[in-house]
Amino acid sequence: MAFLRPEAVSLLYRWREAIAAATIVCLGLWVVSWGGPFFAVLGGAIGLIGAGLGLLAVRRVRFFRGAGAPGVVEVIEGQIGYFGPLHGGYVALAELSELSLVAHLGQRAWRLSQPDGTILFIPIAAEGAEALFDAFAGLPGLDTHTLIAALDGPEVAARIVWRRHRPRRLR
Repeated sequence: MAFLRPEAVSLLYRWREAIAAATIVCLGLWVVSWGGPFFAVLGGAIGLIGAGLGLLAVRRVRFFRGAGAPGVVEVIEGQIGYFGPLHGGYVALAELSELSLVAHLGQRAWRLSQPDGTILFIPIAAEGAEALFDAFAGLPGLDTHTLIAALDGPEVAARIVWRRHRPRRLR
Protein backbone atom coordinates (compact mmCIF):
# COMPACT_ATOMS: atom_id res chain seq x y z
CA MET A 1 0.00 0.00 0.00
CA ALA A 2 1.43 3.32 -1.08
CA PHE A 3 1.40 6.28 1.28
CA LEU A 4 0.94 8.78 -1.56
CA ARG A 5 -1.09 8.62 -4.74
CA PRO A 6 0.94 8.09 -7.92
CA GLU A 7 -0.04 11.58 -9.15
CA ALA A 8 1.37 13.12 -5.96
CA VAL A 9 4.58 11.12 -6.26
CA SER A 10 4.92 12.26 -9.88
CA LEU A 11 4.39 15.90 -8.87
CA LEU A 12 6.94 15.68 -6.04
CA TYR A 13 9.42 13.99 -8.36
CA ARG A 14 9.02 16.74 -10.95
CA TRP A 15 9.56 19.47 -8.32
CA ARG A 16 12.37 17.64 -6.46
CA GLU A 17 15.10 20.13 -7.43
CA ALA A 18 12.99 23.11 -6.35
CA ILE A 19 12.19 21.38 -3.04
CA ALA A 20 15.90 20.71 -2.48
CA ALA A 21 16.70 24.37 -3.24
CA ALA A 22 14.04 25.53 -0.77
CA THR A 23 15.61 23.24 1.82
CA ILE A 24 19.01 24.87 1.19
CA VAL A 25 17.46 28.34 1.64
CA CYS A 26 15.92 27.18 4.94
CA LEU A 27 19.30 25.83 6.01
CA GLY A 28 20.84 29.23 5.27
CA LEU A 29 18.18 30.99 7.35
CA TRP A 30 18.78 28.55 10.19
CA VAL A 31 22.52 29.28 10.11
CA VAL A 32 21.77 33.04 10.15
CA SER A 33 19.65 32.52 13.29
CA TRP A 34 22.72 31.32 15.22
CA GLY A 35 23.72 34.96 15.55
CA GLY A 36 26.94 36.82 14.96
CA PRO A 37 28.40 38.34 11.80
CA PHE A 38 30.24 35.18 10.73
CA PHE A 39 27.12 33.04 10.77
CA ALA A 40 25.07 35.82 9.17
CA VAL A 41 27.46 35.95 6.20
CA LEU A 42 27.73 32.15 5.99
CA GLY A 43 23.96 31.68 6.21
CA GLY A 44 23.36 34.46 3.70
CA ALA A 45 25.75 32.82 1.24
CA ILE A 46 24.05 29.45 1.70
CA GLY A 47 20.65 31.11 1.22
CA LEU A 48 21.77 32.88 -1.97
CA ILE A 49 23.11 29.63 -3.40
CA GLY A 50 19.79 27.96 -2.60
CA ALA A 51 17.85 30.82 -4.22
CA GLY A 52 19.94 30.57 -7.39
CA LEU A 53 19.46 26.82 -7.56
CA GLY A 54 15.74 27.35 -6.97
CA LEU A 55 15.48 29.76 -9.89
CA LEU A 56 17.10 27.22 -12.20
CA ALA A 57 14.92 24.43 -10.83
CA VAL A 58 11.71 26.38 -11.45
CA ARG A 59 12.82 27.13 -15.02
CA ARG A 60 13.48 23.42 -15.60
CA VAL A 61 10.02 22.56 -14.28
CA ARG A 62 8.42 25.16 -16.56
CA PHE A 63 10.37 23.76 -19.53
CA PHE A 64 9.06 20.21 -19.00
CA ARG A 65 5.83 19.59 -20.92
CA GLY A 66 5.22 15.99 -19.91
CA ALA A 67 5.74 12.83 -21.88
CA GLY A 68 3.25 11.65 -24.43
CA ALA A 69 4.67 12.50 -27.82
CA PRO A 70 6.27 9.68 -29.79
CA GLY A 71 10.02 9.22 -29.77
CA VAL A 72 12.94 9.39 -27.39
CA VAL A 73 15.45 12.23 -26.91
CA GLU A 74 19.06 11.56 -26.00
CA VAL A 75 21.71 14.16 -25.09
CA ILE A 76 25.23 12.71 -25.03
CA GLU A 77 28.66 14.32 -25.41
CA GLY A 78 27.43 17.55 -26.99
CA GLN A 79 25.07 15.81 -29.39
CA ILE A 80 21.29 15.76 -29.37
CA GLY A 81 19.67 12.64 -30.74
CA TYR A 82 16.02 11.96 -31.45
CA PHE A 83 14.61 8.56 -32.30
CA GLY A 84 11.04 8.81 -33.53
CA PRO A 85 8.64 6.56 -35.41
CA LEU A 86 8.81 8.63 -38.62
CA HIS A 87 12.13 10.46 -38.43
CA GLY A 88 15.14 11.00 -36.24
CA GLY A 89 18.82 11.77 -36.22
CA TYR A 90 21.59 13.61 -34.44
CA VAL A 91 22.76 17.21 -34.38
CA ALA A 92 25.90 18.52 -32.71
CA LEU A 93 25.38 21.43 -30.32
CA ALA A 94 28.62 23.04 -31.52
CA GLU A 95 27.31 23.02 -35.10
CA LEU A 96 23.79 24.22 -34.31
CA SER A 97 22.94 27.39 -36.22
CA GLU A 98 19.29 27.96 -35.27
CA LEU A 99 16.79 26.82 -32.66
CA SER A 100 13.12 27.48 -33.23
CA LEU A 101 9.76 26.32 -31.92
CA VAL A 102 7.43 25.20 -34.72
CA ALA A 103 4.24 23.27 -35.39
CA HIS A 104 5.30 19.96 -36.94
CA LEU A 105 2.97 17.05 -37.77
CA GLY A 106 0.19 18.53 -35.65
CA GLN A 107 2.22 19.16 -32.50
CA ARG A 108 4.74 21.66 -31.21
CA ALA A 109 8.34 20.71 -31.80
CA TRP A 110 11.85 22.08 -31.54
CA ARG A 111 13.46 22.65 -34.93
CA LEU A 112 17.25 22.33 -34.73
CA SER A 113 19.11 23.52 -37.84
CA GLN A 114 22.74 23.16 -38.84
CA PRO A 115 24.59 25.18 -41.50
CA ASP A 116 24.94 22.12 -43.74
CA GLY A 117 21.15 21.92 -44.07
CA THR A 118 20.56 19.20 -41.49
CA ILE A 119 17.26 19.78 -39.70
CA LEU A 120 15.98 17.78 -36.75
CA PHE A 121 12.45 18.09 -35.37
CA ILE A 122 11.95 17.05 -31.74
CA PRO A 123 8.43 17.10 -30.21
CA ILE A 124 8.41 19.11 -26.98
CA ALA A 125 6.68 16.26 -25.14
CA ALA A 126 8.94 13.43 -26.34
CA GLU A 127 10.37 11.12 -23.72
CA GLY A 128 13.62 12.57 -22.36
CA ALA A 129 12.93 16.07 -23.75
CA GLU A 130 13.56 17.59 -20.32
CA ALA A 131 17.29 17.02 -20.94
CA LEU A 132 17.12 19.59 -23.74
CA PHE A 133 16.86 22.47 -21.23
CA ASP A 134 20.44 22.00 -20.03
CA ALA A 135 21.67 21.39 -23.57
CA PHE A 136 20.00 24.56 -24.87
CA ALA A 137 21.13 26.59 -21.85
CA GLY A 138 24.74 26.02 -22.93
CA LEU A 139 24.22 27.70 -26.30
CA PRO A 140 26.13 31.01 -26.47
CA GLY A 141 23.85 34.00 -25.99
CA LEU A 142 20.67 32.02 -25.29
CA ASP A 143 18.54 33.41 -22.49
CA THR A 144 16.63 30.62 -20.73
CA HIS A 145 13.83 33.07 -19.93
CA THR A 146 13.29 33.50 -23.70
CA LEU A 147 13.22 29.73 -24.06
CA ILE A 148 10.49 29.38 -21.42
CA ALA A 149 8.55 32.35 -22.83
CA ALA A 150 8.47 30.69 -26.25
CA LEU A 151 6.94 27.56 -24.72
CA ASP A 152 4.42 29.53 -22.66
CA GLY A 153 3.46 31.80 -25.55
CA PRO A 154 0.73 31.20 -28.10
CA GLU A 155 1.18 28.62 -30.81
CA VAL A 156 2.42 30.28 -33.96
CA ALA A 157 3.70 28.81 -37.21
CA ALA A 158 7.32 29.29 -36.15
CA ARG A 159 9.22 31.21 -33.51
CA ILE A 160 12.99 31.57 -33.67
CA VAL A 161 14.33 31.24 -30.14
CA TRP A 162 18.06 31.41 -30.85
CA ARG A 163 20.36 31.94 -33.81
CA ARG A 164 24.14 31.62 -33.82
CA HIS A 165 25.89 34.82 -34.78
CA ARG A 166 28.83 33.96 -36.97
CA PRO A 167 31.45 36.66 -37.47
CA ARG A 168 31.44 38.14 -40.95
CA ARG A 169 34.35 37.31 -43.15
CA LEU A 170 36.52 40.11 -44.42
CA ARG A 171 36.75 40.25 -48.17
